[in-house]
Amino acid sequence: MAEISWELFDRQVQECRMCPLYAGAKNKVPGQGDRQSPLMLIGEGPGQVEDEQGLAFVGPAGQLLTKMLGAVGLPRDRVYICNIVKCRPPQNRVPEPTEADACKLHLRIQTALIRPKVILLLGSTAAKNTLDPEFRITRQRGQWFERKGVWMMATYHPSALLRDASKKKEAWADMQTLRDKLKELGLYEDLPGYGQE
Repeated sequence: MAEISWELFDRQVQECRMCPLYAGAKNKVPGQGDRQSPLMLIGEGPGQVEDEQGLAFVGPAGQLLTKMLGAVGLPRDRVYICNIVKCRPPQNRVPEPTEADACKLHLRIQTALIRPKVILLLGSTAAKNTLDPEFRITRQRGQWFERKGVWMMATYHPSALLRDASKKKEAWADMQTLRDKLKELGLYEDLPGYGQE
């Protein structure tokens, strides 16, 4: 197997035909952010604005995510953000299991390149595809899971908060839990730009 690199990753995503989603995508959305960040955020898939711009979390949900990160002193440009699938599902539907499985190679390469210490999973789809197919976001959000030395926690997807504002209180608690874990691991104060609440 070729040695992994960002160049290889970018080429594989752009050339990917492993599921039908590529045919309807205006732009592939591999992800973006600080490639040296100890914190990686994984969402579900690109929406319309993301598909148009080729960037993850730049629509209304992404704007809310930026505010959520900022509220706990995490500048968005100091984290890495991506999705389970790199192409927009039609009408923003949930990715099919076969589509998510096809894209897992890309996510594995990304994770291997970034080597995050902490992963925040945004929404049920990200949690089910990363932690456990039976994951229940309403019951298990805010709980820490350790996998191969990486700490993972799921919270509501920002788009769910836009649809149901009553979930924002729980999401805020999750963001504080995230901040506290980064502090516990010594990752919060040590990085330039962190902690500017």
